[in-house]
Amino acid sequence: MTEAIRGFWVASATPLATDGSVDAAKLASHAKHLFGKGVDGVVLFGTTGEGTSFNAAERIATIEAMLRAGIAAERIGIGGGFPAITDSIALTRAVLGLGLRHVLLLPPYFDRSVTPEGIEDAFAAVIDGVADDRLRASLYHIPQVSGVAIPTTVAASLRKRYGQVVAGLKDSSGDFKQFKAFRAAAPELAITVGNEADITRAIAAGGAGTICGMANVVPELVKGMLDGKDVEARMQAAVDVVLKTPSLVATLKAILAAQTGDAGWLRVRPPLRALSDGSAFKRKLDELIAPAIA
Repeated sequence: MTEAIRGFWVASATPLATDGSVDAAKLASHAKHLFGKGVDGVVLFGTTGEGTSFNAAERIATIEAMLRAGIAAERIGIGGGFPAITDSIALTRAVLGLGLRHVLLLPPYFDRSVTPEGIEDAFAAVIDGVADDRLRASLYHIPQVSGVAIPTTVAASLRKRYGQVVAGLKDSSGDFKQFKAFRAAAPELAITVGNEADITRAIAAGGAGTICGMANVVPELVKGMLDGKDVEARMQAAVDVVLKTPSLVATLKAILAAQTGDAGWLRVRPPLRALSDGSAFKRKLDELIAPAIA
């Protein structure tokens, strides 16, 4: 599990305390709960984890707390992409020093007119700045959110330049043709998918597994996809429950609040707005989970 992210990983939601800080104890409990459902690891401060709303110091402090709570470093990945390359370097160096190896790197995401060469330069500046062979970086492709796509040529070139330091790529485009293009261009990369409904066919096409947000609330369905069970239609229906809302993140947190009976899960950081109740969403998901795992 140390060379690349493979198997069943969750893009974890980030619970917040009343003052808006990370509730690390609740996050550790959530991770342990997920491990009990067959999850291999958790990625913190990605898209589902409101990652861009947390600075490097907050992310490092959370990792330290997770380690103190007994979560093994090899089961933790962290979102490490920032518009400022120096922030990515500093965070990555710090978490490597704590024993982590898995860092997901977004391309700098403010300037949307950048060239493929500029995107490669940015990733290379982070990797060269970190200068640590322990790093196992995963490039993070989610252009519909970040506004900056990772060209397949850049993924292939970075793997050729840096070998196993550039260990993988997470494709959250939701476009299976894009996944196949990454596989063709850079077959040595461990390519995970973020779109839950694509998990089974992605694995059949040589994919490494998934890092996904829906596993926060329906880990049983995601595990069914990974195990090749006939649950794709139910998985897509579960995804639609969340996607057809103004905020995927706020809705997932509302569902977690309903599932756990802990209203603290409702809290989000601005500019997101919290939902008042997730019980209706929970009921819809319950109807999909039970027959799917029977």
